[in-house]
Amino acid sequence: MEQVAYTARVRTLATEHLVPLARDDGRVNRPLVSAMGELGLLRDLYGGRPDEPPRDAAAMQLCLLRETIAAVSPEAETALALQGLGSYPILQSGTAAAVDRWIPGVVKGDVVAAFALTEPGAGSDAAALSLRAEPDGDGWRLTGEKLWISNAPDADVYTVFARTSDAGARGVTAFAVAGDSPGLSGEHLDMLSPHPIGRLTFDGVRVDRDDVLGEVDAGFRVAMRTLDLFRPSVGAFAVGMAQAALDATVAHVTTREAYGGPLSAQQAVAHAIADMATDLEAARLLVHAAARAYDAGADRSTVTRSAAMAKLFATEAAGRIVDRCVQLHGARALQRGHLLEHLYRDVRAPRIYEGATEVQRTIIAREILRRADR
Repeated sequence: MEQVAYTARVRTLATEHLVPLARDDGRVNRPLVSAMGELGLLRDLYGGRPDEPPRDAAAMQLCLLRETIAAVSPEAETALALQGLGSYPILQSGTAAAVDRWIPGVVKGDVVAAFALTEPGAGSDAAALSLRAEPDGDGWRLTGEKLWISNAPDADVYTVFARTSDAGARGVTAFAVAGDSPGLSGEHLDMLSPHPIGRLTFDGVRVDRDDVLGEVDAGFRVAMRTLDLFRPSVGAFAVGMAQAALDATVAHVTTREAYGGPLSAQQAVAHAIADMATDLEAARLLVHAAARAYDAGADRSTVTRSAAMAKLFATEAAGRIVDRCVQLHGARALQRGHLLEHLYRDVRAPRIYEGATEVQRTIIAREILRRADR
């Protein structure tokens, strides 16, 4: 009942306060982020009591939050999720100085955060990062490029993963980098679905030891711990969009007249509704199972496998559901501004970012086969 009450409250806040601020221009929406801070929704990204400083994150609450807001406004959900993804490594692994500098502003909505992992030559193969962190006195200078970075180039702080040695995944270090650092520049990229995403160029950007997140050469662990938390919630985002699509379609087929009765009287339509509802429920259950495993402190292999399964199934299922909903609506669903037209564009990206579908299958198989070898 507590979770039901929580999601009802979040839905009301999102409907009344966030939807009017949402816009579809592909840039960081600071008024929207600020409103989420004022409403306490950014604080809800983290676990613990609302009146205490954030210390960690609760996967189930994160999933409920993302699913609920996604069903109302994908733009608001994306803005919220990016705050969490960009800031969680700082909260999780940052020095006291870094946490004090950035986290309060993120929670208030005054500071926009971003997660900068992907590069032109290192997408799914994150261990192939080439952005260099060269020693410079008691710090480093970053030189290279990041690509497909959400909230770039407008974020105030970036969690940046850079190569500090040539030891593959064991030679990567995570840093908190201020968005106004000298030598850091970027450009916005236009995407199929308007989304704040861009390219970053690092020209000798200086970082200090206090900017290191975790240990030197151990940044890959920081990235994976963050992704283990956020991958199930990407599934929750997809579930929220699929729920919105299915709700709209049920309303449509029960009121649209065809062949002397409502569309829902057609067996093919009714069976499509049944299949979509089943897919949606299965996706939601996988997401919740992965969140529970994370919150219960399950072993790393279980958490990683469950997170990958949740993201894989939920994002693929949401793609199928939204596509079928468009089909049942007909041409009206492809008209610019229609809910389904909007969801049709938004639902595609989650199958790629934070590890593409193919990568999730590799992770799942690796963890299963690793256990079989014991």
